[in-house]
Amino acid sequence: MAGAWPASPTMRPVSNTPLFQVRHLRKRYAESTVVDDLSFEIAPGECLGVIGPNGAGKTTTIRMCLGLTAPDDGDITYFGDAGALQMPRDALAIKAQLGVVTQFDTLDPDFDCAENLMVYARYFGFRRADIAPRIPELLAFAALTHKASAKPGELSGGMKRRLSLARALVNDPKLLLLDEPTTGLDPQARHLMWERLQVLLQRGKSILLTTHFMDEAERLCTRLLVLDHGRKIAEGRPRDLIAEHLEPDVVEVYGNGALELAGAADLAPLAARIEVSGETVFFYTQDARRLLDALTQRGGLRTFHRPANLEDLFLKLTGRQIREDG
Repeated sequence: MAGAWPASPTMRPVSNTPLFQVRHLRKRYAESTVVDDLSFEIAPGECLGVIGPNGAGKTTTIRMCLGLTAPDDGDITYFGDAGALQMPRDALAIKAQLGVVTQFDTLDPDFDCAENLMVYARYFGFRRADIAPRIPELLAFAALTHKASAKPGELSGGMKRRLSLARALVNDPKLLLLDEPTTGLDPQARHLMWERLQVLLQRGKSILLTTHFMDEAERLCTRLLVLDHGRKIAEGRPRDLIAEHLEPDVVEVYGNGALELAGAADLAPLAARIEVSGETVFFYTQDARRLLDALTQRGGLRTFHRPANLEDLFLKLTGRQIREDG
């Protein structure tokens, strides 16, 4: 089921020039600044993940990168090696080399899978005779060969996502912008989508990915950009960020009497930080062994010892309070 598209990877020269740059981007709505002096870049062959809570500015940033929302200040530059293109000034030239998968499906319900790819390719000026041989390759890449004649309404959520990804590849883009591409998918569908994206990275594509799934970010992303209140609050490789901001071990404690442990005088020296979420107490520690030994002296508790992960990083940097959309 390893798709054949493209039949052989398109090898591009390695360059130190960023493929995509955002510099000092700002966007305000009335008295609210939703993107505030944001700068980042993507190298050729890199996946940059953008994470943050609701209202952090992720969607507005993506919309500005796509030319759908005009920035108040800042520059958005694409494809520096080929002669820098500016968004929104050079929007048409940029989009000819860009692949986009939006959070919500925009497939045409009146066309079957093969026709969706064909019609989309025609928007880029491809002749029918040129694109027709590639349609089976794109469908195979998306594991949808057996659904070539099915319309989107007959597809599962995962199939629709993979068809959207295949459609984004019809113009052989240098850069893919993926806005929460696995939202709403079951675990099996998510894993298949991840496998497809990893293949694209291995073939030299660059990806800008927004996601709420921390396991997705850790699995796919070369680097992460953490946003909150429109500002960049952290940037770096996933494991480097975890090592920089977190203790290496986490012990989760739940069960009868667990919440009382948050204020236990004998446990406080054994943890660098103690946090409570719902019925669970989180101990962040440099020495889990001593903490676990102390916890075994208490009955009625359940413990889970694990290494610190991106979800811990996300919660430390942005807080545990649930935020409304917007």
